[in-house]
Amino acid sequence: MENILARASIGISELKVNPTATIEKAQGPVAVLNRNKPVAYLIPAAIWEAVCERIEDIELAKIVKERAGEKAVSVKLENL
Repeated sequence: MENILARASIGISELKVNPTATIEKAQGPVAVLNRNKPVAYLIPAAIWEAVCERIEDIELAKIVKERAGEKAVSVKLENL
């Protein structure tokens, strides 16, 4: 059996009947199941936006670490 990474789940047939109600009731991620196996996850927009911001922060931190030992270069604003 596969792990379901959400506290709530819904069958794909149920979701087709009233997707709006499912999204409105969701307090967090909802696993969409097909034959009792997760095939997708629905998450509220605010949570997805937070995930995307977190990923961007991680990517930026990686760039900062990679460039930490580089020599600084003086640049004049008017030259940009």
